Amino acid sequence: MTHWFRSRWDEEDISLYIEADDEGWVTRQIEFRGPDERPFAAASLAEWQAVFERGEVRRYGAVYDRIAERPVHEWEGHNPEPLTLDAFDQAWARAQDSLNATGPLRIREFGS
Repeated sequence: MTHWFRSRWDEEDISLYIEADDEGWVTRQIEFRGPDERPFAAASLAEWQAVFERGEVRRYGAVYDRIAERPVHEWEGHNPEPLTLDAFDQAWARAQDSLNATGPLRIREFGS
């Protein structure tokens, strides 16, 4: 069963929107930063796997960032707030639209 939640890291002023499978592995991840919740990341595990197979991880990561590498039950210091699929999808669309519009102009060091 898929779960959706929002989590805040106040020290970094980050809001994470997470879609996770029943084992806690992240399948989609959105990161908003700052008081205006500026989209900074919107990565999908399925997309990540596809670009990995094509050798395009650096380019994908530079625009959309990466997916969490640990299941959510291993995370510390967050207090998840449940979301509906609709609320998550709205945030996903907003982040994807913003990153797609600004992606080529973003300068971010990503991977090697």
